[in-house]
Amino acid sequence: MKTRRIFLQKASLSAIALSVPAFNPLAAMTDSLTLSKDTKTLRVAIMGLGSYGTRVAEAIQKCARTKLVGVISGTPSKVEDWKSKYNIPAKNCYNYENFDAIKDNPDIDAVYVITPNAQHKDQVIRVAKAGKHAICEKPMAVNAADGQAMVDACKAAGVQLLIGYRMHFEPNTLEVIRMRKAGEFGDIRFFQGLCGFVIGDPTQWRLNPALSGGGAMMDIGIYAINGARYMIGEEPIWVTAQETKSNPDKFIEGIDETITFQFGFASGATASCLSTYYMNNLDKFYLNGSKGWAEMQPSTGYGPIKGETHKGPLSEPIVTHQTVQMDEMAAIIFDGKKPEVPVNGEEGVKDMKIIDAIFKAVKTGEKVSLNLG
Repeated sequence: MKTRRIFLQKASLSAIALSVPAFNPLAAMTDSLTLSKDTKTLRVAIMGLGSYGTRVAEAIQKCARTKLVGVISGTPSKVEDWKSKYNIPAKNCYNYENFDAIKDNPDIDAVYVITPNAQHKDQVIRVAKAGKHAICEKPMAVNAADGQAMVDACKAAGVQLLIGYRMHFEPNTLEVIRMRKAGEFGDIRFFQGLCGFVIGDPTQWRLNPALSGGGAMMDIGIYAINGARYMIGEEPIWVTAQETKSNPDKFIEGIDETITFQFGFASGATASCLSTYYMNNLDKFYLNGSKGWAEMQPSTGYGPIKGETHKGPLSEPIVTHQTVQMDEMAAIIFDGKKPEVPVNGEEGVKDMKIIDAIFKAVKTGEKVSLNLG
């Protein structure tokens, strides 16, 4: 806590000294950490206790206003381990069959769904019907129709649906967005997003179309899709796409290995992106404008995010993405805070509409029009 206080004090002094205009990524990161006696703590149960669920749980331990209070898992041994490690009471532990009972548990405010993609729709709808806020890991579903059903269910239940877009709170990313909004890059003309790694275990759920709904595009290609939108600051109006496979035995029907895709925007800007499970060392964003540029590499990894612009290196604070994400989400849920880049269910549906269009473009070989509103 002492280290956190020192960091926040230094950050506040730096923000004052820099006289940053209305939007400041550092302020966006720390505003919600200014606590008072009336500040509400977001009490979260994590559903799905795999590797990423563990990462989120560890990050929550450093949060100022989010607390891990419950677990939902189909593996009893994991539940026991988490109960002990995070001091979770037995009454806040559930499995996939009985978690609807959280409706009668006042200790839980929200459930973070971190399960295979194809399970998100039904699980989020059940969370909503139980009267709890839902946080869903990306991609929010396997297609736009399922995503919209999740949005509708949460609205009907009067609860919020947020998507785990951690990059929407990352300081260097927010600085590039600030520069673009301030006109420092001029007219935006081009974006490139490269996302890829060589995937391992062929038996994992990500290579099972019934659980994943797709391959690399669902897992990491979505970063380039989402990144193109927030870096350019527009919604694409068309997409073209091409797929290649080096190993059809591993990447079976319904599991994309490598897809290159291109966007067009109403302003005339274009984007060229790559999503792959076949190549390592691909985690790069590049933005080009009439007056300048920004390059980030790594651009979406767990950190630290590094990059530079035509004005010099990006040097915003290094943060644990999921810690900042969860405290910012507490502020969204309880304080009505509006993030610089949305993380609501509607934002997730837009990405799913684009993914649907990319898969259509791959199959037809045609340019597919987009209408994201």
